Amino acid sequence: MDYIEYNRKAWNHQVAIRNRWTVPVTPKQIEDARLGNWSVLLTPTKPVPMSWFPAKGGRMDGVRILNLASGGGQQTPIFAATGALVTVHDLSESQLEQDRLSADSAGLDIRTECGDMRDLSRYPDESFDFIFHPCSNTFVADIQPVWNEAFRVLKSGGEMIAGFVNPVLYSVDPDLDAKGIAQLKYAIPYSDLTSLTEEERRRYTDKNEPLCFGHTLEQQIGGQLRAGFRLVDLYEDRWGEDTEASGALNALIPCFMATRSIKPVFG
Repeated sequence: MDYIEYNRKAWNHQVAIRNRWTVPVTPKQIEDARLGNWSVLLTPTKPVPMSWFPAKGGRMDGVRILNLASGGGQQTPIFAATGALVTVHDLSESQLEQDRLSADSAGLDIRTECGDMRDLSRYPDESFDFIFHPCSNTFVADIQPVWNEAFRVLKSGGEMIAGFVNPVLYSVDPDLDAKGIAQLKYAIPYSDLTSLTEEERRRYTDKNEPLCFGHTLEQQIGGQLRAGFRLVDLYEDRWGEDTEASGALNALIPCFMATRSIKPVFG
């Protein structure tokens, strides 16, 4: 199965049904961002600390930002409104269209690039000052290329902030979790392709939902370190209480993490 092509179409479908991660920010949010009053999410509910951004007074004038696998119109227009030079790289054409429509309506210049998050070969070394990478590497099977490429295209001294899923989220039986029982079922690392039976996988494919992979913390955090990053901060997060995905496990443990990493200056 070509899961990358499947996920591309699945995310296009998510835009059509207005999944929460495909709905752009409002014109008011963009106008507030122009004035330096804004916040964005890397994980489901906690706003990213403002200290994690290269912002002065809420502005990021001239900062070259790569929004990596971050289409949907939820961060790109905000960053552009602060004066940043934003490139959004995403697999889904429909997600990128959300960014374009939102930016165009506000008179903002952005750059949209359609492609796999693991392949940034179109960008020269040290093309960006800052990388914003939300909880999207759960949609690719091998994430080391994501970290390696992010490190390459980031300038020395630049920063990457990334959100990702705690793999424990994929270890429980989802049917029991929805009923209030957190019962371990699947081994980690996890894959919708190999951990499930065909019948179980249809739970997602019948609804055109993206296929996911549960990466270990060694792959998530250790992978950044192996790429050359220096980890400087992190926080955890949970699903919101009112979301459909909020089950028994959500009440027991934070299932999301966000990291702040720096590319050291060499020489």
